[in-house]
Amino acid sequence: MRTFTVLLVAAFMLAALPARAQSAENTDPREFTEAGRKAYAESLRKARALVGDKQYGEAITILDGLIAERPREPQARFLRGVALADSGKSVEATAAFLALLGEYPELPEPRNNLAVLYAQKGEYGLAREQLEAAINAAPEYTLAYENLGDIYARLAATQYEKTLARDPRNRTAPVKLKLVREALAPPPAATATPVAPPVASPAPVASPATAAAIAPAAPAVDTSTPPAAAAPAAAPR
Repeated sequence: MRTFTVLLVAAFMLAALPARAQSAENTDPREFTEAGRKAYAESLRKARALVGDKQYGEAITILDGLIAERPREPQARFLRGVALADSGKSVEATAAFLALLGEYPELPEPRNNLAVLYAQKGEYGLAREQLEAAINAAPEYTLAYENLGDIYARLAATQYEKTLARDPRNRTAPVKLKLVREALAPPPAATATPVAPPVASPAPVASPATAAAIAPAAPAVDTSTPPAAAAPAAAPR
């Protein structure tokens, strides 16, 4: 069935994190020097590449060092949660995202990723709450809308299944359940057809929103290569 491939997707929208997270109250008082900013960004880039290569242990080691150095910066903490989730440590990942939201409740990305973790366990009510909160915090965060639609579809399927379990002779619930399941099902594999060699052109660069679209799969994370990380901001906005 169609599910949620958002953990690394949202994770790799890290450039948006500092802008939303920083304020006079929650910015780390120690400002980056130019050299420190570059070093932080480079270490973060390496960690992201390691996560993309599924080298989660090495990535977490780098991220732990960044967090120890700059405990209030959300980028490394968020990516650490992603690495934990992608490596199957959902309990630790959930705790990491909840802790991050405790300091930065305005960030939609951790809420989106929590929704993924909850959905993987069939806790669709909790997933819905996190996605609705993400939308309230950041109405422009379109990924949450699509994921919320899938959550509603799953909730609907659950209710139709309960209807049939209690009333096997019901004639309308099976039709509705079939429609929902078809909507959530992955599309059929495309059939390869011969085409003329294309004219060479620059490869398109996927935007974060494009990379973040939900893809059909079992509940899992998106392991696509992220765009380059933005350097963390040095001063509150």
